Amino acid sequence: MIRLVALDLDGTLMGDDRVITPRVRLAIDAVQKQGTIVTLATGRMFSFLVPIARELGITAPLICYQGGLIQAADSTTPIYRATMDVALVREVLAWQTQRNVHIVLYADDAVFLTEHLHSIEFYQHMLGENLIWVDSLDSVLERHQPVKFIIFVEPEEADALKEELQTLFGARLEITRSHALIVEGNPLGVSKGDALRRLAEYMHVPQSQVMAVGDQDNDIPMLEWAGIGVAMGNASPGLKAIADWIAPPLQEDGAAVALERFVLKSALNQPVRLPPE
Repeated sequence: MIRLVALDLDGTLMGDDRVITPRVRLAIDAVQKQGTIVTLATGRMFSFLVPIARELGITAPLICYQGGLIQAADSTTPIYRATMDVALVREVLAWQTQRNVHIVLYADDAVFLTEHLHSIEFYQHMLGENLIWVDSLDSVLERHQPVKFIIFVEPEEADALKEELQTLFGARLEITRSHALIVEGNPLGVSKGDALRRLAEYMHVPQSQVMAVGDQDNDIPMLEWAGIGVAMGNASPGLKAIADWIAPPLQEDGAAVALERFVLKSALNQPVRLPPE
């Protein structure tokens, strides 16, 4: 029996249009009505996730910042919060100046940028609404506690950049790919898998009764830890390689199919029926 489900957001519940389909919404609602706990696990910041959680009726603590924050939508107190060492972030910024890569810093539930290489719509879509442009990211560290950083990169360059960061900082940071255009750094030990373990312990749910669904390499720790790990049909090769089961892709409501199969016990290809319009 599955008692706790962790769902990735981008590429799992919604695409670039940010639409969560009726079938997926209905499956999440049905799962919760039968008593299963549902959480969202994402690299996005807390303020971005709260309205989505409320729309879906999710009251369980949410996993944000790749596992760096666990906090319920209606709570002002985190269950768990991890931050980055300021001196280490200054080292990363010094490297960034030499490499001239497009880096973005998350701190205190805001996103700080120095460059404007894309449209405002691009940044809002990728990062959320709470964007702050500053002259220097170093100055941000004087007033704010950093949570993570991301680097925008061309897809064909992402793996090489990830390896470079891993070589330079891998002993002190968690380096991962969370999107075709993004390589990011998080505090050492922080991952969706670690956060899911913490949340399951907090909710008194054994590992064997936890399911996780995702689509990118940053979901690997979460799927590896969960009793059942489900990769979307549109998932990265790395995630599919470690998954217990591969769902249909996002465009075919793969997250709903996984919930129906493993939690609601519906027969495969027999979705929860949508109400008549």
